[in-house]
Amino acid sequence: MTITASITFLERPGRNAVGIWLLAMSALIIAMLAVGGLTRLTGSGLSITEWQPILGAIPPLSHDAWVEAFRKYQRIPQYHVLNAGMTLEGFKAIYWWEWSHRLLGRAIGFAFLVPFAWFAVTGAIKREDWPRMILLFLLGGLQGFIGWWMVKSGLDVRTSVSQYRLAIHLGTAVILLGANLWVALEYLRGRAFGKVTAATWLAYGFAGLVFLQMMLGALVAGLHAGLHYNTWPSMNGNWLPDDAFAAGWLGIFENPGLAQFDHRMAAYIVAASAWVFWSWLRTRAKTPISPMARYASTAVLVVMALQVILGIETLLYQVPVMLAALHQVVAALLFCAALWQAFELRKSGG
Repeated sequence: MTITASITFLERPGRNAVGIWLLAMSALIIAMLAVGGLTRLTGSGLSITEWQPILGAIPPLSHDAWVEAFRKYQRIPQYHVLNAGMTLEGFKAIYWWEWSHRLLGRAIGFAFLVPFAWFAVTGAIKREDWPRMILLFLLGGLQGFIGWWMVKSGLDVRTSVSQYRLAIHLGTAVILLGANLWVALEYLRGRAFGKVTAATWLAYGFAGLVFLQMMLGALVAGLHAGLHYNTWPSMNGNWLPDDAFAAGWLGIFENPGLAQFDHRMAAYIVAASAWVFWSWLRTRAKTPISPMARYASTAVLVVMALQVILGIETLLYQVPVMLAALHQVVAALLFCAALWQAFELRKSGG
């Protein structure tokens, strides 16, 4: 019976199979965020100075090829300003991070396209759903292009990529993650066609707030702002960073201290919002929320608490690589939990 069931699953996959596949794709996108964060934290993002979508999947295979790749890196400002005197072995260490990041992006495209074709042929994905699946695939391709556009910003004058392009790169990845997860939930739980209530709108707003906080985090990463003001709750004994508004309103995006301050304040707002919304959903007198919506809102609160702890620890220990990468991964999980909460409230009309 087990063998028969397996054959049936392979021959006629259903909606649950599609949903599980899309959940796996969401996990791969989160892994991509983690590897991207590690690439950024190790200063490896500019080690590959060309974008070759096909041939770039093959790393240098000989000593001469490694020397040539290193020579290309030695032409950019990052090498001269930050890494002058780097050995070939040191270059290989940063090269492998960036190569792995790009390879994982290619693997995600392959892991999406092949199963999609199978599910489409077998009818598990209906023809009317093909356009949005293709849109997900194209959004993934756009993310790869934006990644190269980001890298280009650090090849001519700067010693690192533009914090603005970094935020756009991360933002596109998070949008892709959210769209992929929402479609996965629809295949696993059914379409969310419930009444749009105040709770639903608030849940959408909370997910947007988490997204905004992640973009502020990208600015912090782009400006290396986590290496400044490594105290909490004060900023070296003060409420505001030094010279917070010396650059005018652009300081929000270009002053490392002010970028960190904004990230801190937004974190307090997100944490308070998660707690207040969780409490309100359980104490309001009108429509009680469904069990799944209750689970989702609790997941938001738990992940939020973990994220706050990780953020503080990352700051106090001056941004250790693995802790900072974990902080980014948990941010993605918080966004997923927030979307799940919104989905369940919309589905149940809660």
